[in-house]
Amino acid sequence: MELAERVAERFREVNGDHRMTAADDAYVDMQFVVLEELCAAHGRDADDVRRLMLDRRLSLPGYLRSDGAQMVPADLFSLADRAGGPAALRAWFTGHWADPAEGAAEWEAYLSGRYVCLRSVTPETIRRKDELTAAIRAAVDRPEPGARWSRRLHTLVDELDALEPAFTGYDRLRFGGPTSRDSCIDAVRARFPRPAAEGCAPGPAGSAG
Repeated sequence: MELAERVAERFREVNGDHRMTAADDAYVDMQFVVLEELCAAHGRDADDVRRLMLDRRLSLPGYLRSDGAQMVPADLFSLADRAGGPAALRAWFTGHWADPAEGAAEWEAYLSGRYVCLRSVTPETIRRKDELTAAIRAAVDRPEPGARWSRRLHTLVDELDALEPAFTGYDRLRFGGPTSRDSCIDAVRARFPRPAAEGCAPGPAGSAG
């Protein structure tokens, strides 16, 4: 079996075998890069990169486009470069968590390629996303009256919004339900509308600006 086929098989083992629609493909084309194109731009051999994926030294692709193209983030190589190379990546990555078990679990999640919930996948953004989603869920479980609480909530939601991409329908299939954007951004904004800015009063009917 060719390396590309082995990577695709591993991907489906992790994510299930769900059909990518034309809308999914269009979304992925905007957010990700074909593996061969990224390798050509960085002077790397695509099969060497696939070997790293299969050897659990680099994350799997984020998506398989409907034509079979293996789609990866544009910064796929940046973490290994920061760590000093693929051989050093695991120890460097897991070292960002004080709890070795938590670090190991996050490493497994990274290898799966399923961290498509972040615009840029780094230990720092992974940890911050976890902190923000926990804080948002805690806040909405105990809402408080008044604009001050609402502004604090929306500050958290806005920061999470900046970290996360839009997602696509395929993601809801492979994750088996709503994405974190659905539950912690869109649903929260719908349930708790942003308070009006202080000091602003509505203008007369028909005014603009």
